Amino acid sequence: MHWLICGLGNPGTEYAGTRHNAGFEVLDILGRRFEVSWAKEKLGQTASLRIKGRPVFLLKPETFMNLSGKAVRHYLDKLQLSPAHLLVITDDIALPVGTLRLRQQGSPGGHNGLASIQEYIGHGQWPRLRIGVGHNFLPGHQAKYVLSAPEPAEMPLYTAALERAADAVLHVLTRGLPAAMNAFNGPIKMASDSTSSHGIPDSGRQQPE
Repeated sequence: MHWLICGLGNPGTEYAGTRHNAGFEVLDILGRRFEVSWAKEKLGQTASLRIKGRPVFLLKPETFMNLSGKAVRHYLDKLQLSPAHLLVITDDIALPVGTLRLRQQGSPGGHNGLASIQEYIGHGQWPRLRIGVGHNFLPGHQAKYVLSAPEPAEMPLYTAALERAADAVLHVLTRGLPAAMNAFNGPIKMASDSTSSHGIPDSGRQQPE
């Protein structure tokens, strides 16, 4: 069975590296691990790979965040997939930096990209992986916060969380969603000083299979 893995973000160099592009960054990590070739197609950038014989389709929508659902709906229809085989990766200001939350279904929780996908699909019964970016902003400054890069002091933990999110995606594909939820939900713990400088969680990283 195919899987559609969608990382949310905004296209354009001005948004690269911002908190709101966490989903794009996780797909970039997976792309580097598997040495995929990205193609610019209708409504997004796409890449294909196989994991343990399973076809996997990666999607970075280029519709901008608020219309992410348009691209997701298009590729679900094109691949003839049910929403149960869609995994959306996104940032989440409700979670501290370094925390992952994988769920089988849920509400948008105020996230415009998730809200758009729910609108186009018609319900919220599809898996999503949220990556904590924290909420260190004043009232009314949420947009500026998510459209800016993490602070230098946050970067080791944030970078480690992105790598671990990529591991979580592979765990979903190879061992199933419940096992991945048990293994990856919650805050990551950094290793000792000698290794945490490289942004590697103390539990290690799952390698591509």
